[in-house]
Amino acid sequence: MACRHRTIFRFSSLLLVGQRAAKLCIFGFLPAVLAGCSMSFPISPLIGAKEDATGTVLKPPIASLLEPEDWRRAKAALSTALDPQGNGSLVGWENPDSGNKGTFTPVGKAYPLNAEICRVFLAELDRKGNEQSLQGTACADKQGEWTIAEAKPWKKI
Repeated sequence: MACRHRTIFRFSSLLLVGQRAAKLCIFGFLPAVLAGCSMSFPISPLIGAKEDATGTVLKPPIASLLEPEDWRRAKAALSTALDPQGNGSLVGWENPDSGNKGTFTPVGKAYPLNAEICRVFLAELDRKGNEQSLQGTACADKQGEWTIAEAKPWKKI
């Protein structure tokens, strides 16, 4: 009879250990596993990228209107005109080889946007007598390289 009592004791001990393990799983691990369900992450990369970044480099809207040498000269004038340390006056450029010329005039003060410094500008382009006015925004990165964020036609008043 004593042996039988020990067997029952051992069985009940195992039963208690099993119940504790079950409670630990239910109340300890299960909430930790389910907590992962409440986490979020962006799934847009899984859906599909907009463009392949290793492909072509987009030209600024003004650059598409100009020859490469014209744009090189215009970009230097743009950088000078939009420099926050500058005097805020009109800066011109000209390419005697192509006959094209233009000006950039900063509008308002520079402002921070997404870790860059941005500034609104007006541009006048004269491509061999074909004059065009544009209004746009350009932003400079930490290295001071200005990139045109947007440009659209502008009508003089």
